[in-house]
Amino acid sequence: MPSGRVRWFDAKKGFGFIESDDGHDVFLPQTALPKDTRDVRKGAKVEYSVIDGSKGPVAMDVTFVKSAPSLVKATRPKPDDMSAIVEDLIKLLDSAGNQLRRHRYPSASDSKKLATLLRAVADNFDVQE
Repeated sequence: MPSGRVRWFDAKKGFGFIESDDGHDVFLPQTALPKDTRDVRKGAKVEYSVIDGSKGPVAMDVTFVKSAPSLVKATRPKPDDMSAIVEDLIKLLDSAGNQLRRHRYPSASDSKKLATLLRAVADNFDVQE
């Protein structure tokens, strides 16, 4: 069964397109979606049957493939722990800001710690739903 990702879908127009795993566009009519499905998220992984339409391939019998749970999302800190991390980060940034106001960059070791912490916090906030 072919699979791909929804490139775009407009519920008002009642159609969209799937980008198949082999790179081809497949027309996605509203009628090919599971019953009671009105809106389709861009990038949703789908499997479908294909028929030849007058203007090219058309998807039929579309099913949504559930993605595996995100390992990053499962291992990210709890909100209470993250709030403590963010508060510590604010203190470090405030200290770095004070040094910059005195026309000096923080020491190399402090800069490295700050950069590492910033990246880690950014990664925890940037988890895709």
